[in-house]
Parts: sequence; structure tokens; C-alpha cells
Amino acid sequence: MGLFGFAKAPDINTGVEEWRSTHNGVLVDVRTEREYHQGHIPGSINIPLDTIRAIETAVPDKTLPVFLHCLSGARSAQAERIVKQLGYANAQNIGGFNAYRGKVEV
Repeated sequence: MGLFGFAKAPDINTGVEEWRSTHNGVLVDVRTEREYHQGHIPGSINIPLDTIRAIETAVPDKTLPVFLHCLSGARSAQAERIVKQLGYANAQNIGGFNAYRGKVEV
């Protein structure tokens, strides 16, 4: 636990490496469509937080590992709670795109 009892924010770079090494892992960018098209991690899919329930169509297999991220990690933390409620037990928030140091595509 970090200062004042808050957990340390996840490191997106570590999360992306885990996603790349995970068989059938799905990387979900929950930023807005506009944010996504301004630059995103290659191989990610965009399901904005306000439409996150669409994950049931985009990723119907609820046993797959799902890696969620947004700009800072806050929206992806919300998305993680929602997708877990939908039955995606292997979902995790990997943090914010603003700390990502890898290749980006537009």
C-alpha cells in the first residue's frame, strides 16, 4: 500500500509486457474514441468506459485475460469493477497511457 492507504498505481509498461506474453490476452483501451484515434497501443481494442458493457460482444469468452487501460488509470479502474461484475474474472487494470513508453499507432 502506498501513502495514505492508497495502492500504488499499476505500471502500464509492465502490464503491456504481461499482455503480450499472455496467450489469448485482450488489451482494452477504455479512453474515448477520439483519444484512441489520437494514438493507441498496437493490438489494443477501443471500448470507451461509457460503453464498457459492449465488451460482452467484443470479447464473448469471459475466461480470457483482459487488460484494461485509460489515460491515467482511473477510468480503467472503474472499467475493471464493471467487467468483473459482468463475469470477467481475469480482468485487470494496467494503468494509464500517459506513462506508456512503447510504440504507438494512430
